[in-house]
Amino acid sequence: MSISESANNNSLRSEISRLKEELQTRDQLVQQLSQELFRLVKGNTEFMPQPELSDRHKAEMRMLREQLQEVEQQVTFYQQQITARDQEVHALRRSVQELSDRSRMLEQALQEMPHIYRRKFEERMVPVKEKIERIQRENRQLHVELQSVSYRLAVKTRRTTNKVDLPAFGRTHPGPIPRFGTV
Repeated sequence: MSISESANNNSLRSEISRLKEELQTRDQLVQQLSQELFRLVKGNTEFMPQPELSDRHKAEMRMLREQLQEVEQQVTFYQQQITARDQEVHALRRSVQELSDRSRMLEQALQEMPHIYRRKFEERMVPVKEKIERIQRENRQLHVELQSVSYRLAVKTRRTTNKVDLPAFGRTHPGPIPRFGTV
């Protein structure tokens, strides 16, 4: 609710209060007047209202009734406005509550996002890790096969050259190789 609406509501309420007070004052005056008239009429049997006073009183009463009707209409109008404003206030409060609840929910979801993201990322990484492990196993197997093929190729190449490659052992002193028959 804006400040101007609040001020307007306050002024309407003060106006209604003032009008109610005026209405009560008039009701009291009318009651006092009717009691006084009753007392005068009851106590004085010869009392006959004078026509000009009676007409003047009737005119005043008519005017007071018209004013009373206007005041009642104003009070009804202001009550309708207050009811409408109260409904607006209630709707706005409900809307604020709903938006506050939604905001809290979104804040909570935002706080949970890193955990959710991490979990989803880990779930998505499982097939990738499995594929990497499969590729590494396949790579090791291919490496073993490559070494085997390389060894076979090397053996085959040595056979075609009829040369035997013997491992070279380090000799400490160079010289002729001793023969087993002469020793």
